[in-house]
Amino acid sequence: MAKIDAFFKLMHDQGASDLHLVSGQPPALRITGEMERIKYKVLENDELKAMLYEIAPEDKVKVFEETGDVDFGYEIPGLARYRANFFMQKYGAAAVFREIPATIMTAEQLGLPSVITKLASLPRGLVLVTGPTGSGKSTTLAAIIDEANRTRKDHIITVEDPIEFVHKSQSCIVNHREVGLHTKTFSAALRGALREDPDIILVGEMRDLETISLAIEAASTGHLVFGTLHTSSAPKTVDRVIEVFPASEQAQIRSTLSDGLRAIVAQVLFKRIDKKGRCAALEILIANPAVRNLIREGKTHQIASMIQTGKKYGMQLLDDAIMELYKKGWISADEAYIKSNDKGKFRALLKTPPADFTEA
Repeated sequence: MAKIDAFFKLMHDQGASDLHLVSGQPPALRITGEMERIKYKVLENDELKAMLYEIAPEDKVKVFEETGDVDFGYEIPGLARYRANFFMQKYGAAAVFREIPATIMTAEQLGLPSVITKLASLPRGLVLVTGPTGSGKSTTLAAIIDEANRTRKDHIITVEDPIEFVHKSQSCIVNHREVGLHTKTFSAALRGALREDPDIILVGEMRDLETISLAIEAASTGHLVFGTLHTSSAPKTVDRVIEVFPASEQAQIRSTLSDGLRAIVAQVLFKRIDKKGRCAALEILIANPAVRNLIREGKTHQIASMIQTGKKYGMQLLDDAIMELYKKGWISADEAYIKSNDKGKFRALLKTPPADFTEA
């Protein structure tokens, strides 16, 4: 057993999402979104490096020494998987580990709207799950892929950096590919995937023009493609995808995206105040003909009003979902205000509304 495994055991027992190990500081855990120190000595650089190198593959250590940061996956059988990131900082080495639960929760167990489960049965198209880092995108996608794995008879390929949730083949055949280990880049894996007879492709992160372009192409050629972006709402997601392309290509991409897009789910995590744990607020856009037309015509600013009138399709605005959580007594007014898109809607809920310097 590696020395660092004791921290992972503590992390798991405390229900923490992340473990932070930093030279010159005691270790810390992120529990329900907040950092909490572990009662342990200050970590010295050499001691921490020895601890980290004990679990890192040799090639990852070499990359870390050469570049100053590296990502990889680490697993403790029977406990959990961990997404590891090593990086150098002013006082020496540091590392952050995100726990990936061994058990994949269903959409129902996560309290997600029923329309999320239906996304697993789409025959083709592009589904984007978006939100800031640590907002639960991977957990939501894992629930959708798990639903497909149990109910369809297809071939699922995931491309991630590193592999997070591990799906054992059930009714589907599932192949996991890790960037840097099984393939050089996301785009290389996507090009290869089109020749590997997939029905469903999960792209861990759509981070550049080529990857986004290939994902849209795959969705337009009969595959169901799931991907993630770091955007805060459905309209901003559409704009982000289109703006990645050169101006001369944007009209064509609007048309292609409008045909291929099936749904956008933008989510935010909240600390619950009624009990221990967290909950997600989701904005859901379903690409019906009216939405497709807005995308094609470049009228993304009208998408929000389309979501408001599309409740029968399962659509909902993020702020409406946040308000629902607040009315249930699950989240605080302060956090609802901070994480909302329309601050004015939540300002009246605050006992002492802050002076918003961003609007000065």
